Amino acid sequence: MQHWNVKELTTPDGSRSPEILHSQVGESRVVAIHLQAGQELGDHQVKEAALLVVVDGAVRVEAGDASIDAGAGTVLRFEPDERHSVAAAGEARVLLVLAPWPGEGHYRGDASVSSSAA
Repeated sequence: MQHWNVKELTTPDGSRSPEILHSQVGESRVVAIHLQAGQELGDHQVKEAALLVVVDGAVRVEAGDASIDAGAGTVLRFEPDERHSVAAAGEARVLLVLAPWPGEGHYRGDASVSSSAA
């Protein structure tokens, strides 16, 4: 059994610190992110389905025409390739789960990209 306390993970220099807690090909990737006040994960998308769990603090999440102020305990789900952004007005910690890892097309030039394009 592996275990982590996301609330106790720290960033020595205070920067946004993605810390990969778990990553297994064909399974999932779990990333803890500590956002300082004013930091954001700008408009982006990933190839995997994504779950975002707000552990501490609050973040504003925007996806398409929707936006939500999400506090601790909120869980959000994004479809593969769904564009979204996450911003923290104050300090916040979030947990990101990507599955399956890596999603089809995650790495440019990989076999799954070329086979799906054919």
